[in-house]
Amino acid sequence: MRDVLYLAWRYLAYHRLNTLILTGSITLIVFLPAALNVLVGQSARELTARAEATPLLVGAKGSPLELVLSSLYFESDTPALATYALAVRLKETGLALPVPLYVRFQARGHPIVGTTLDYFGFRRLRVAAGRTMAVLGECVLGSAAAEGLDLEPGDSLVSSPESVFDLAGVYPLKMKVAGVLAPSYTADDRAVFVDLKTAWVIEGLVHGHQDLSAPEAASTVLKRTGDTITANASVVQFNEITAENIGSFHFHGDLSDYPVSAVIAIPHDHKSSTILMGRYEGAGEVSQIVGPETVMTELLGTVFTVQGFVVAALALVALATAATAALVFLLSYRLRRREIETMVKIGGARRSIAALLVSEVLVVLVTGVLLAGALTALTSRFGSEVIRGVLTS
Repeated sequence: MRDVLYLAWRYLAYHRLNTLILTGSITLIVFLPAALNVLVGQSARELTARAEATPLLVGAKGSPLELVLSSLYFESDTPALATYALAVRLKETGLALPVPLYVRFQARGHPIVGTTLDYFGFRRLRVAAGRTMAVLGECVLGSAAAEGLDLEPGDSLVSSPESVFDLAGVYPLKMKVAGVLAPSYTADDRAVFVDLKTAWVIEGLVHGHQDLSAPEAASTVLKRTGDTITANASVVQFNEITAENIGSFHFHGDLSDYPVSAVIAIPHDHKSSTILMGRYEGAGEVSQIVGPETVMTELLGTVFTVQGFVVAALALVALATAATAALVFLLSYRLRRREIETMVKIGGARRSIAALLVSEVLVVLVTGVLLAGALTALTSRFGSEVIRGVLTS
């Protein structure tokens, strides 16, 4: 038997190009469906892990999926906006800790997440360098954002305007980098975190400007009525918050009317969660409460359905490839007819000749399967890291 295997190996080694093509085809036939299942399974686990860690999300009525993707992964368009009154309402119920989010703006391609310090404790984010934001106008960078922007504590980062043609809208704010977070291998790594009020400054709802009572501001004053000063549009507004001008920043109107994109609700227990969900089920309710895990499970159900079609398509391709490989072997045997007749004439047993031909096929098949298994093992080992890199890039 050893002689038969040796002859089979020597034949395949001599026709190395044909052998490589056939082995590669077998490897792909086995590897692609297996790798697809591994990657889809790992992607599902990575995506649902963050959703499972987020009990409830409250936001304005609209698309639950858009609300979840924006609030958890900082992806998709900004959902319908709610107001800060939503967080106040949640806190007054005494059933959950509210963590407001305002995810709308960007800084050089990285999402700016306006929130409170409770978010860092909730997500278990740790500061690797510097500190968390403490005053208006400071930001904290995720690890991937700090690396991509090449920034460290003490540097500055300017928010990106929503449109270069929207001169009356959001204007850039120069923010000071207070700290950099340790890697969490989640969407938080690529985010720029600011205080909720700083996000409102970026939108222009909170602003500071030159002292209108100062002599140098006389040209901007339209009229003075007692303690009230009316200025024209040429008044200088600050686009950077410093120790000298921070006192000039002020709010207009009721804080509860300021916008948020969502509020993470962290119930104190299961009973509080159930009661809280029931309070948002009324017909006249203008807000919605969703369980991120449920929303992501429904999304992944669609993904798995698509995966089934892809696997079916790969199975058809595999059958076609296997048929082609079988045809190649059959044609090879036909071309080797004289070689086989010669082996018979010199005394080769038909059983040994058949074993030789079968061994050639088995060597190709076994080698292809082993290579596919090795590639699948590598995919399983490093797939999660690649997926995390994609999610945080």
